[in-house]
This record gives sequence, C-alpha cells and structure tokens, in this order.
Amino acid sequence: MTTVVEMQTPRPGKIAASIEVAPRQAIESADLPGLFPPGTDVYVTDIGTDTNQTLVEAAKRLRAIGYEPVPHFASRRLTTRDAFEERIRLMSEEAGVKNVLVIGGGLERQAGDFSSTMEVLETGYFDKYGINRIGVAGHPEGSPEFSEEVALQALRLKKNFAERSDAQLRIVTQFGFDAKAFISWADGLKEHGIDLPVHLGVAGPAKITTLIKFAAMCGVGNSISFLKKNALSLTTLATSHSPETMVGPIEAHVMNSKSTPIRQIHVFAFGGLKKASEWLEDRGSWDIKTSLYPSTTNAQS
Repeated sequence: MTTVVEMQTPRPGKIAASIEVAPRQAIESADLPGLFPPGTDVYVTDIGTDTNQTLVEAAKRLRAIGYEPVPHFASRRLTTRDAFEERIRLMSEEAGVKNVLVIGGGLERQAGDFSSTMEVLETGYFDKYGINRIGVAGHPEGSPEFSEEVALQALRLKKNFAERSDAQLRIVTQFGFDAKAFISWADGLKEHGIDLPVHLGVAGPAKITTLIKFAAMCGVGNSISFLKKNALSLTTLATSHSPETMVGPIEAHVMNSKSTPIRQIHVFAFGGLKKASEWLEDRGSWDIKTSLYPSTTNAQS
C-alpha cells in the first residue's frame, strides 16, 4: 500500500542524514515536533541506565510526532533474553519500530546473557517481530578495545548474517573529523569482503571544547588529536555552526564515486538538536517533498 505523504529527501548534490537523541529528549523535549522533516530516522540512544518502559516511550513519542524511531540495542548492556525479547515486542507493537541499531556496548560492560552483537542477531527476535532494517557499528578510527582485524572479522560475520537472512544490514559509524580517513575506511571495506552500505558518523555544530569532551567520552582518540591539530580552523567552524570540513568532502566523494558504499551521514547533535537541524536544513541534507511513498518503509538503508 502506498500513500501520499511528506518525506525527507536531500536536494540534488546533497547527502541524506539521520540524527540521534537521548531517550529523555525524545519523551520530554517540547522542541521536537516539527523540528525534523517528517519520516526522519531518529536514533534513540541506550547507555544502559534507562528502563524498557523509558526506551519504548521514547520510540512511541517519536512515532507519534511523525519520525521514524530507530532504537539502539547495546548488546552487552542487555540483561536476559526474555527482557530483550519483551523490549523488541513492545517496540514493534506499540511504537511500530521496523529499524534498529545493534551495537556491542563495551567489552567490559556485559550485564547479562549477551557478549556480542552477533549473539543478539542470532536470537531471531528481530525477524520474529518484523524488524528487518538493522544497523551495526563501524569504527573508522579503530577502537581501544579490539584490533582492526577483530573489527573486520566482526563485520564479515554480520555481512554473512545478512546474506542468510531477510535482514537489511547497514554499517553506522562512530563520529569523527577526518573526512579523508573515513572515506578511505569505507571504500576499503570491499577489499575485506564487506559490501554493506555505510552511514558515516558526523558531529553536528558545536563548540570545540564540547567536541573534545565527547570525543574523549566516546574513546575516539584519533578525533581528539585531529581536533587539537586543527584547533584554529575548527574553532572558526564551531562559531559558524557548519561542520562542512567533514561533510563536504564526504558528499563530493559520494556524488563522484559510483562504487562507494557510503549512503548518508548520521549526525551526533552535541551542540544541540536545534543547531543540528538548522544546519541540515540550510545545507540541503534535509528537504521536504510530497510524493508517493510506501507507508511501511522510509529512507534508504
């Protein structure tokens, strides 16, 4: 069934974008209605401190105000298999969730039955409740918790899972500031037998001190080094609230390369949702057009 609805599409020559919010923001923010284009993929973070009820209520509100909720499932922060299934059931039945992001959640943070993303995927619960659009984590700058080869092998396993299931997998990366390194990492995945679509993480407009703080919290050490080396230009960038030194080269590469797996950007709104939204609208990543659109789907994975 198709219905005529307003949908988010980027302007010609621009790259599409999703955005991320905290559960409490999703539930309580009075600014959210109308802040993003209808149908925008809005990811709901899971840092392990929110209850199932809170996470489900966040997804329900996003759905109610016209967005596509994309809840996180942090594998090692999940408790029991039963609790995990119950969260998926509620997300599907009460919030209409069809799209999720499954991440590891930190090697030292195992709280229950799951030690890896693959163990979560292999339960079959997402398929059981009609959720077949699944994001998995990518680390263009590496991780202090595991080697590059371990990370690549994990992505190979997930690619194999996609091939033997109905799941539509994509890679959603951590944020960074070195466009050249991120592009090289994404394009290099094919050499390792990984051909999943890639959504590159980008920090939205924010002060340089805010960016460094979040980079340190998220363990992206190379980003901290890059920020410090480019402090002058990035300070100017933060003042203008336009992180184009990251997005511009990515966008140009996508428009000029038929073989790149990069499909869009995923925005971390460290400087605030309003600033990020205004920037995305002004640059043309977020535009609204009316068209025939399948009511059971949304933006391209």
